[in-house]
This record gives sequence, structure tokens and C-alpha cells, in this order.
Amino acid sequence: MLSILQAAGWPIWPLVMCSIVALALIIERFLFLRSKRINPVKLLDEAMSISRPNLPSSETIKHMESSSILGGVLASGLRSLLAQPRPNPEGLRSAMEVAGRHATQQLEKYLSALATIASVAPLLGLLGTVIGMIEIFGSQTGSGASGTNPAMLAHGISVALYNTAFGLMVAIPSLIFWRYFRAKVDELELTLEQAAERFYQHLKVHCRPE
Repeated sequence: MLSILQAAGWPIWPLVMCSIVALALIIERFLFLRSKRINPVKLLDEAMSISRPNLPSSETIKHMESSSILGGVLASGLRSLLAQPRPNPEGLRSAMEVAGRHATQQLEKYLSALATIASVAPLLGLLGTVIGMIEIFGSQTGSGASGTNPAMLAHGISVALYNTAFGLMVAIPSLIFWRYFRAKVDELELTLEQAAERFYQHLKVHCRPE
């Protein structure tokens, strides 16, 4: 592997860094976007149960908030009701919408970075290809075969081909995983939105008109 990196020349190192970052982001998103960390089974039913007919304690709400992403959204509604002497539906919805936007930001975290790597990696590979072509032309020190430097010619070809291949090897998996995570996040956001709307309708009974 080290010999390949040496043959590819210095343009390969930005691609190596991109591959390391992309791998780290993919692993992090796989671990974060697990169902039990986003939308645990029966959490919504439990939240509706403990808030009927009276609101739960602050400790219970804090525990719910730290349990998952959905728990944070549901807890925001309960906190809004506890904080307002005369709660109203508009304030309740506003608090849950703010928490929903924060949840969306957490779900989409690092996806733009992964998409950037998928877009930049082929360009970095192309840069290495151009540098390799420059070295190839630089090996032509004279006219005819007698003016060709075989070592420089071979090195230029290696730089061009290795960088092109490595750029695609980084870009293709990054793009595939970005599309996978994008679809998964869209599905999770829809699930959270539906759960939050159900919980909002449930909590409206605690609101009193001004």
C-alpha cells in the first residue's frame, strides 16, 4: 500500500485525508441514526400515558429529553406547559417547532460534509491526473525516443492513473452512503413530525384560553 502511495506522488495525500474523514463520518452516522437513539419503540405512547391527566415532574421530563431525539421534542412540549402559568396552543406549537428544527439539525449533521467529499474527490483525482500529465510532458526533454526520460515518464503515468482511480474510489462510496443517509434522515424526519403532531394534539387539553 505504501508503495502505491509513493508511486502516486504527493497529490494522493489530500485524497487519503478525504477517505479517512469520509470513513469517520459514515461510521458516526451509522451509530447515531439508530432507531433507539432517534425514535424508541413505545416512547410516544409512554409520554402520552404519563401526561394524562396531569403533567409529569421536571425529573421525568429531563429523563425523557435525554433519552432520544424524539424524547427531546416531546419534552419541549411538556416544558412549555410547565413554564407558562396560562399555556396556550400557539406557545405550545412554537416550542415544539423549535425543538423539531433542532432535531432536524442533529439528524442532518455531517451530511453536507460527506456530500462535499463525494463532489471534491473526483476533482482532486483529476488534479493528480493533470499533474501526472505535466510530468509526462516534462519527461520529453528532446525530440524522438532518444529525448525521453523513461523514469519520469513512468512516474508521470503512475501519478495520473493512481490519482484518477483513487479519486473515484473515494467519491463513489461517499456518494452512495450520502444518498443512503439522506433517504434515512428524510424518513426519520417524517416519523418525528407525525409523532410530534400527535403529542401536540394530546397536550392541547392542558391549554386554557387567555
